[in-house]
Amino acid sequence: MTTRRKTYDAAFREESVRLVLSSDRPVKQIAQEIGVKESTLGNWVHRSRDKQPDAPAQAEGRGPVAWDEHQKALAENARLKAEVEFLGKVSAFFAAKQK
Repeated sequence: MTTRRKTYDAAFREESVRLVLSSDRPVKQIAQEIGVKESTLGNWVHRSRDKQPDAPAQAEGRGPVAWDEHQKALAENARLKAEVEFLGKVSAFFAAKQK
């Protein structure tokens, strides 16, 4: 037995995507409210973002970062970890000297 896929008109899809992008609610919640599967609504949102790459990634500004920014953050993280490790060794050294 086969089931037919549910189809939605373009206006409904566009309005649904606009609702997701303008709201701070999760895709899952909006999908339940409008009666669409979460994955379907997520696909519509991703396609909309692909069509408009210059649009902000998310309302909160948590979009993807540039590769060079990512590399800088990784380098800083490594430097800070090395500093923490060094300071731990130094404090252990001085604590041993105190006794």
